[in-house]
Amino acid sequence: MATADGPLAPLIRSWLRSLRAAAKPETTIKQYRIAVTALDQFLAERQLEDLDVRGLRSATVDWLAKLNGSGYAPATVYVRFAACSRFFTWCVAEEELPANPMAGLERPGVPEKPVQVPAADMVTALLRSTAGRDFRSRRDHAIIRLLADTGMRRGECAALKVADIDLDAQIAYITGKGNRPRVCPFGAKTAQALDRYLRARSRHKGARLDDLWLTEQRASGLSYHMIGVMVRDRAAALGFELHPHQLRHLFAHTWKAEGGNEDDLMRLGGWRSHTVMRRYGSALADERAREAHRRMSLGDRF
Repeated sequence: MATADGPLAPLIRSWLRSLRAAAKPETTIKQYRIAVTALDQFLAERQLEDLDVRGLRSATVDWLAKLNGSGYAPATVYVRFAACSRFFTWCVAEEELPANPMAGLERPGVPEKPVQVPAADMVTALLRSTAGRDFRSRRDHAIIRLLADTGMRRGECAALKVADIDLDAQIAYITGKGNRPRVCPFGAKTAQALDRYLRARSRHKGARLDDLWLTEQRASGLSYHMIGVMVRDRAAALGFELHPHQLRHLFAHTWKAEGGNEDDLMRLGGWRSHTVMRRYGSALADERAREAHRRMSLGDRF
């Protein structure tokens, strides 16, 4: 049974439209919508009907306390806090509220939990499992190689068009977060995988579509969600867990382990902050440090 809208529902719809006008990624918009809608439904349960700032603040504090006591992961609580705070900031900017009801509230903490970096042999196993010549194998093999070789985000990969791939130059033109374009180079094996996929794609019923990745049976593009399911299912069939974002962590770890320049890594991966970029591959930071010490052998020089 659908839950009745609360007092924020009309403003939420307007805010979501403004996010789309600002070219925010649909994945981000979805997260924000879930967060503010949950708050709005809480307000409806409280039978809060007006937009009094004091009442909104008190109810929001109670809602956040309920989230903390309901077993939600700290990261989920943080995202919902941040989304609602941004929504109220927009309400003030649009002169729908005189002040932000969440102003001054302490952001919830998120314990640092490094993402597990997958072993290289897991990727090798995935590639071997997609070594067939059918359309699905060609497609999945190319996707996995491209993700591991470039470190691009799953959303960036899903949004690729056929025209974005230059096989001769071995580069992919992508549009990253914040609508920022960048170029992702890839190696010869990835170029070969893409070439094989594109030849199989040329015989597909959806060959005239602009989308690079097509579904197996229908003339339609492969979605962000479908790519995630594909990678997870392929890994599960081999007996281990893996999601696409871990391949981005593997890319960053391998680059750092090989002594790659961090400024170059930032450009290739589309990070705008060294702080954020350094979280990638951080689960193996100690291992990289020990290996660097072994290579340098500083104490052996005396």
